[in-house]
Amino acid sequence: MRQICLDTETTGLSHEQGDRIIEIGCVELLHRKLTGNNLHFYINAGRDSHEEALKVHGITTAFLADKPKFEQVVDQLLAYLEGAELIIHNAPFDMGFLNAELRRVGKAPMLDHVTGVLDTLALAKEMFPGKRNSLDSLCDRLEVDNSGRTLHGALLDAELLADVYINMTRGQEALLDDSHGNEHSAGGVVMDRVELGHFELPVLQANAQEVAAHDDVLAQIDKSSGGKTLWRKLA
Repeated sequence: MRQICLDTETTGLSHEQGDRIIEIGCVELLHRKLTGNNLHFYINAGRDSHEEALKVHGITTAFLADKPKFEQVVDQLLAYLEGAELIIHNAPFDMGFLNAELRRVGKAPMLDHVTGVLDTLALAKEMFPGKRNSLDSLCDRLEVDNSGRTLHGALLDAELLADVYINMTRGQEALLDDSHGNEHSAGGVVMDRVELGHFELPVLQANAQEVAAHDDVLAQIDKSSGGKTLWRKLA
């Protein structure tokens, strides 16, 4: 599977109010391995960054003056992303900006070019409920070295995101790796693969008490919603 960890820096927080992308960083993973085939652009957005945004990324209008505009890099960007799954931290933010830029140049939205989008912020909230799940917090929690991140930068953040994603989903590696035939190695020990196809999993039916408790919970939810729950309507 080809995946691209992607991050952007912008002039502000609202593409609806005219804020633009000024940096895009992409890091490629192939079968969960870093390939080094990365992509990075600084983009001349034709407008200044808000003061608060400038404090975050430090990318000045003067620095961007000789950089290409989005329409000059869009074809290269889309060709690079084509058919990949995007991995983005707080995906709605970046996707909103990317789609706004694509609309400006008459291109189809991003989901028409990629196979899907995985939001690591949503994934982190499921894995670590009630905890801070910013990229810096995840780096600290998962022991990813972010000591070089004094300011936000799209390529650096995409590289950190790749490490964070691999650490967050490390258990999937053994489940998905099918490259060693019938043998897998762990800690230098060769193990035979166990074929599970012939096992029949038992089906455990809920007893009357469990069914009643379940119905009671559904009734309470229905009451709290003012009788608007979908299952009651369908029933």
